[in-house]
Amino acid sequence: MKVTPIGSTLGAEVEGLDLSRLSDEQFDFAYRALAQWGVLRFRGQQLTARQLRDFSARWGELEINVANVHQEPGLPEVMTLSNIVENGKPIGLADAGQSWHTDMSYSRMIAFCNILYGIKIPHRDGQPLGNTEFCDQQAAYEGLPADLKGTLEGKTVLHDFNKFWEMMRREKGSTRAPLTEAQRKAKPPVSHPIFLTHPVTGRRCLYANPGYAMRINELPQKESSEMLEFLFEHQTRPEYRYANRWQEGDVLMWDNMRTIHNAVADYRADEPRLIKRCQVMATRFFKE
Repeated sequence: MKVTPIGSTLGAEVEGLDLSRLSDEQFDFAYRALAQWGVLRFRGQQLTARQLRDFSARWGELEINVANVHQEPGLPEVMTLSNIVENGKPIGLADAGQSWHTDMSYSRMIAFCNILYGIKIPHRDGQPLGNTEFCDQQAAYEGLPADLKGTLEGKTVLHDFNKFWEMMRREKGSTRAPLTEAQRKAKPPVSHPIFLTHPVTGRRCLYANPGYAMRINELPQKESSEMLEFLFEHQTRPEYRYANRWQEGDVLMWDNMRTIHNAVADYRADEPRLIKRCQVMATRFFKE
């Protein structure tokens, strides 16, 4: 087992593990690596959807997406992300995750980690397309001025699922339908501390993101908007970034409490991309 850093503050490649059959010792090794590096890449994996689900379930309780779209038959915890169309119907959610966000910050129970398995990766001129980008929110918190940390300490941010959904619906080529009233009621806006103490590392992280954060509850609207605009720019600074270049057979996982991420949509409809995804909730650390 070997861990090789591949980013500055984020990202490491883990070698010597077959994710379809991990011993407890090997899982503990991966768990410690995620705590240290925030983003892990495992190359050369061969997994069925069930094996992906079973590996993901070792990290915690798995989410079943509120939109109930493009789930694996018999395995609702496994979602398909793809631009492939078969018999006139998309086989996956084609526009998932574009623009900076933190998955499940809109939920009362937040997410621990995401686990994605790359089955088909588009290439052009010999280079992979569809990078997944990350920004380190532990480093972003540490990079804030001390007086600003003091000003924001104890404050909370309102997060709304519908904000990001509607933003993605406006993207060119999106096939997303508006959320139904029932779906919106299932995920009403929720508030979380603007600074999260990570339950594994004990380090502070900035927990606000452009995708879902609506306002800082304790500030007047104008001041809240200005502060969020500053934070959104600060948290995506180049020194906090790592961009993963996919290969087929990659399993990529990241800590949602420490990172924000963005899926780069630089591939065309005729350049097929197929990813299977599971999302692990933070129920092992928090109570609703």
